[in-house]
Amino acid sequence: MGKKLIITAALCGAGTMKQQNPHVPVTPEEIAADALACAKAGAAVVHFHVRDNEEKNTMETKRFIEVIDLTRKKCAEANVDIVFNLTTSGAKFPEDMRVAHLPILLPEMCSYDPGTMNWANSYVFLNTPAFLERLGTLSQELKIKPELEVFDGGMIGNVDYYLKKGFLKSPLHYQFVLGVPGGMDGNIDSLSFLLPKMQPGSTWSVTGIGRTHMPMMLAGLSEGCDGLRVGLEDNIFMEKGVLATNVSLVERAVNLALAAGREIATAAETREILGLIKQK
Repeated sequence: MGKKLIITAALCGAGTMKQQNPHVPVTPEEIAADALACAKAGAAVVHFHVRDNEEKNTMETKRFIEVIDLTRKKCAEANVDIVFNLTTSGAKFPEDMRVAHLPILLPEMCSYDPGTMNWANSYVFLNTPAFLERLGTLSQELKIKPELEVFDGGMIGNVDYYLKKGFLKSPLHYQFVLGVPGGMDGNIDSLSFLLPKMQPGSTWSVTGIGRTHMPMMLAGLSEGCDGLRVGLEDNIFMEKGVLATNVSLVERAVNLALAAGREIATAAETREILGLIKQK
């Protein structure tokens, strides 16, 4: 068998709604239950966004605490281990709010979006240089591993810059998120362009948005990825007309990986592969 594969479950994201797929978890109870179910299905990492009482995206610290505390409780009761990866995305929210949950909850990982883009030609996905410097510094102080969510080619150069300036620290972990309109296409050409530009000694994972979800999983496995990200944040269908659940997407990734000769990494093995520190 090849090197072990890390599967990340991105449960709901900021925009996927129940009107699109009724299986999208939005309440604290739903998010915690899906996190536990995905871990049992094979996901080592769970990537968390949270929603308010109207099911809309929020960066409210109180809601993060509610969701993560409940998830930790459910996992402890079930004797299930997961790596917690908390978002810092949220262009419409104050930058203070985007990082306020990190020193309280001390996850092993957090998202780090190394650049600004016109997301789906509809709004500005804003990540200012000052915010990226702040988040990089804070992540090092708190011993949280930044997950470098790369949507476009220019973000690779930004990563190099922030590493050179000391706001990021090697070894790096890249999460390529391909297929977002306004970013790079979800195809093998994009991946072939990005991979040689990673910093030496880095690890990487990939996901494709919507119809590119399956092609990017296959491309990632063919290129020897360290991880695959799946979940209703990125894709709501198993196939055309067939709605997915987070668990069904994790199970499919597990089966693909095993067919490709890759064993599935546990949460403990993931911490070793990525150099993570569990503090809570």
